Amino acid sequence: MATETHRREMAGILAWFWNERFWLPHNVTWADLKNTDEATFPQAEDLYLACPLAFCIFMIRLVFERFIARPCAMGLKIQANGPQKAQPNAILEKVFTAITKHPDEKRLEGLSKQLDWDVRTIQRWFRQRRNQEKPSTLARFCESMWRFTFYLYIFTYGVHFLKKTPWLWNTKECWYNYPYQPLTVDIHYYYILELSFYLSLLFSQFTDIRRKDFLIMFLHHVATISLITFSYVNNMARVGTLVMCLHDAADVLIEAAKMANYAKCQILCNLLFAMFAILFISSRLGVYPVWILNTTLFESWEIVGPYPSWWVFNLLLILLQLLHSFWSYLIVKTACRAISKGKVSKDDRSDIESSSDEDDSPPPNQKHHSSATNGTNKNHGTNGYLTGAPYPDEH
Repeated sequence: MATETHRREMAGILAWFWNERFWLPHNVTWADLKNTDEATFPQAEDLYLACPLAFCIFMIRLVFERFIARPCAMGLKIQANGPQKAQPNAILEKVFTAITKHPDEKRLEGLSKQLDWDVRTIQRWFRQRRNQEKPSTLARFCESMWRFTFYLYIFTYGVHFLKKTPWLWNTKECWYNYPYQPLTVDIHYYYILELSFYLSLLFSQFTDIRRKDFLIMFLHHVATISLITFSYVNNMARVGTLVMCLHDAADVLIEAAKMANYAKCQILCNLLFAMFAILFISSRLGVYPVWILNTTLFESWEIVGPYPSWWVFNLLLILLQLLHSFWSYLIVKTACRAISKGKVSKDDRSDIESSSDEDDSPPPNQKHHSSATNGTNKNHGTNGYLTGAPYPDEH
């Protein structure tokens, strides 16, 4: 009896979640979008395939980084050695792991008396110990090479596929005969692969290089996955393919620039970063609102009309535009600093990776010691903006 009641409750929840009046335009039902011998339409259960594929992509990444990216990095003489290790000390290690990684001045003085070490030596120990948890340049290069390879492949595929479609040239084609637009093999492959990749990024974010924009990136990945899912389920796949292809273009350049940075090819790095900045700002603050938001907000309103999931979809797209604006601000800020210094320097988003920035500096109340404790920080040119989080992989 309890099992039957539970089944009825679950059926009620599913019926509420898949309410046709939320997901579909007026007078359209799920039955209208069932697959037939004449036409195939997107089905929500198609997306289940993305979960095992996300795991497969993650495993492919591990193999790629080990057997392809790593030899390439070694060929470019990128060292596997991480930061200098702190000398073993049980007392300091206990403080570091159990109390704080950034001891204040009072604690430093107490440790100095307990160990008979001067304060500067203890500061240096904590800095070196924090640096031990940072990935090597080799690990960062491998991660960027994997992302570069995927973005290059998926962007090339997207361009090759979309140039043959009418909606690339006339965005109103995204809405004519909507939602009765058949699902092609190309669209299905494109969607499932993109969704699988971003699911793998969402989960690997907890194991990858930790950045200070972790929560923003997490929000970004959730928004991206939600957009892909929404647009697939209610068959907004045509405009979805435009959004994905537009965003993949700049991702290719930033990962290439980061690889050049890790390989200490500063001129190439600066050139690629300049190309990335121009493409990012022009596509995200120009093409995206004029081309994408215009068709999803205005052309679709005129041809199809609004309905509940239409509002949610457009709110997600606007959220993405806000993220574009935030990252564009950081890019412009970095570019201005690079122009003033003659090279790309510190990433406002990536203190975790840089051995020359926040994490290597003593806390604010210890700044009078900084000149003596930052002597190991020599690589200001190569541990800057481009060592940061792969800038967003938005869709």
